[in-house]
Amino acid sequence: MSVRRLVGVAAGLAMGVTAMTGCGAGDEPSAGDLDGKIEGKVSIQTWALKPKFTDYVEGVIAAFEKEHPDVEVTWLDQPGDGYDQKVLTQAQSGDLPDVVNLPPDFALPLAEQEQLLDLEETDVDLEGTFVEGGLQGYRYNGLDGTYGYPWYLGTDVNYWNTKLLEDNGLDPEDLPTDWDSLFEQAATYQKTAKGSSYLVSRKPGINDFQNLGVEIFNEDGTELTFNQPEVVELVQKFADGYEAGLLPKNLLSEEFQGNSAMYNESKVAWTTGGGQHINTTLKTEAPSLVDVTTSNHAFGDGPLYVQGLSVNAGSENLAAANALAQFVTNAENQKAFAELVPGIYPSTTESAEDEFFSKSDGTNAGDAQVTAFETLSTAIPNNPRWSPAMETILQQQLAAAITGDATPQEALDKAVEECNKILTQ
Repeated sequence: MSVRRLVGVAAGLAMGVTAMTGCGAGDEPSAGDLDGKIEGKVSIQTWALKPKFTDYVEGVIAAFEKEHPDVEVTWLDQPGDGYDQKVLTQAQSGDLPDVVNLPPDFALPLAEQEQLLDLEETDVDLEGTFVEGGLQGYRYNGLDGTYGYPWYLGTDVNYWNTKLLEDNGLDPEDLPTDWDSLFEQAATYQKTAKGSSYLVSRKPGINDFQNLGVEIFNEDGTELTFNQPEVVELVQKFADGYEAGLLPKNLLSEEFQGNSAMYNESKVAWTTGGGQHINTTLKTEAPSLVDVTTSNHAFGDGPLYVQGLSVNAGSENLAAANALAQFVTNAENQKAFAELVPGIYPSTTESAEDEFFSKSDGTNAGDAQVTAFETLSTAIPNNPRWSPAMETILQQQLAAAITGDATPQEALDKAVEECNKILTQ
């Protein structure tokens, strides 16, 4: 699922009824609050799960209430559009539900305002329970603590059109595994293709920089730091490839239809997508490619898309709210949800050996699902401080570098300078 936040699959769980006394926003919850009796009314808010997943959510809630008969849970579900603003409004008005589905970037401003429970205060073994990348999503530069239980995850893998590879002198059994081998094979590809199709048809992006192991921000989150030699080298590869005709000439114009669309029309041999890409997108949008598509791991560590549940630090029934968040995100319930929703994966370490995710059925679609699942152990979540405005600046500077209007170092330095201005606003 090549989407940044897994929106639309199942977005959030949250129930809402508020309870804003106890330790109000800005106050640290005490051990007594967390260790108190699990009882009372709590709310949980999800993001666009009704009506498709109503039975699942109601079943989980019923199981929780059966285990904790002194707790009454109220479920709220919000529409997909404008969810971030809805949550901010709830927080500002004191109506934040006790448990809220928040992706890491939505949770950040609330964590900064001390409105979310720092899970380091709980007794759960976070590292022993959840995969590192999931936790990393809720740990922020310049802020101590962990502010969400990872709920479900997604990532991308590489997909290749084997017919185009063979038609243009490449071996589908020897797929590119990094940027160097990609551009080497792209040069071979173009000797035959001569611009009729391409192996590469996109620009690099911030995820690619992360996957190189480069820190996007400094430790405090106050400055961008991605203008590093590894990134300069990667951008130079794209600039050289563009000049050599290895990428579409209209890549930087409004005529460019996008890498995914070009893949579906067999105009490009490489794209990326989630673990269920073959069984979902290709089956519906390009069924003729289902049988000729194969996959391998994303270059570098791979991207990680995270959804999680955060606990309102001001909950009147903090112990019950925390227990509910833990219950929804436990291994059993995450597995059941991931089996129900194609393309998402559980975030618990206990799930690593589950054959449903770790064993292929022998099909190319099954292989891709396993490849995606394996990627989760190393994948890196997007930095939540990276904003759409910063992305616009970066893409403008990358275009300048790829067309030769600036050197890669000049373009990246300019992007960092302009993005840092946004941070100070």
